[in-house]
Amino acid sequence: MATKHIMYETHGTCSKMIDVTCDENDVIQQVFFLGGCNGNLQGISQLVRGQKIDDVISKVNGIRCGTKNTSCPDQLCRALEELKKQPLEA
Repeated sequence: MATKHIMYETHGTCSKMIDVTCDENDVIQQVFFLGGCNGNLQGISQLVRGQKIDDVISKVNGIRCGTKNTSCPDQLCRALEELKKQPLEA
């Protein structure tokens, strides 16, 4: 199965990086966050596994964390948008 992969450096959040892999149908296979609220981010990772990239983006895009202009879910959307542009790997 061909996959796409990205290690996305986050901006404006407690997490520092998001590692995401999806398959050739843009279905998310795995998500790992580096830093941030461990329990919440493990939950997000489990909830988005098996979901289509566009479905996740439509649900969590624009979520804010407190007074910040972004959040870890919002940064995940930025990572997923970049992932969609990546070439497939064999």
